[in-house]
Amino acid sequence: MDLGLKDCRAFVAGASKGLGRACARSLADEGARVFVCARDADATERAAAEIGAAGHSAADVSRPADVKRVVAEAVAKLGGLDILVTNAGGPPTGPFENAGDGDWDVAYQLTLMSAVRMIRAALPALKASGRGRIVNLTGYGVKEPMTDLVVSDAVRAGVTVMAKTIASDLAPFGITVNNIAPGPIMTDRLIAIHAARAKSLGISVDEQFKRFAETIPVRRLGRPQEIGDLCAYLCSPQAGYLTGQAIVVDGGVNRSI
Repeated sequence: MDLGLKDCRAFVAGASKGLGRACARSLADEGARVFVCARDADATERAAAEIGAAGHSAADVSRPADVKRVVAEAVAKLGGLDILVTNAGGPPTGPFENAGDGDWDVAYQLTLMSAVRMIRAALPALKASGRGRIVNLTGYGVKEPMTDLVVSDAVRAGVTVMAKTIASDLAPFGITVNNIAPGPIMTDRLIAIHAARAKSLGISVDEQFKRFAETIPVRRLGRPQEIGDLCAYLCSPQAGYLTGQAIVVDGGVNRSI
């Protein structure tokens, strides 16, 4: 299927690795002109070269000034903007009793406010596009929260509600707003989470992943490309009637309706 993304102008945040890079790669593979950012300048430059990005810049999206600057750079480099993919590193993990005010503050700025600010900064260009697409990367815990991800799940739920609200507001401008809520996808963050769980159980990381895979209905972990390809579809003209949704991609783990 031709997704009709050739020469579309896309900005992808948190794209130096993991799911952000997977989204940027899938968009670039479909012919989109992609501008990427992440905190690590060297890693961002390498990722940009690997996917053939049209531009890149180092930015910490938890900082308001960085968001304003990097979105402006992307719009200037691309000559406008058709697609915005919001994404940032994962908030602190752990049970509620171990989460201090600092953890909540970090999560609020990194996860919720980064998405709010990126969307706000990109809106004039997305409205001018006439076919704007906003995709937020969240997590499947927004549907079925997990004990040791309470901070992440609570703040990502805020992104989900915000996106649902503005989807109606922006629809008359031809802009769709959707969330991808990934489940167990093999990324550095997932490896770190399960390494900690393995340590607490006194088993190897390999054994922990083997046990975990057995709890997933499809009996395997997801691949970053599977998230990237969904992102590309959500940005396509074919998905123009799909908005305000939180799509869980988790191999069937989540039991919510």
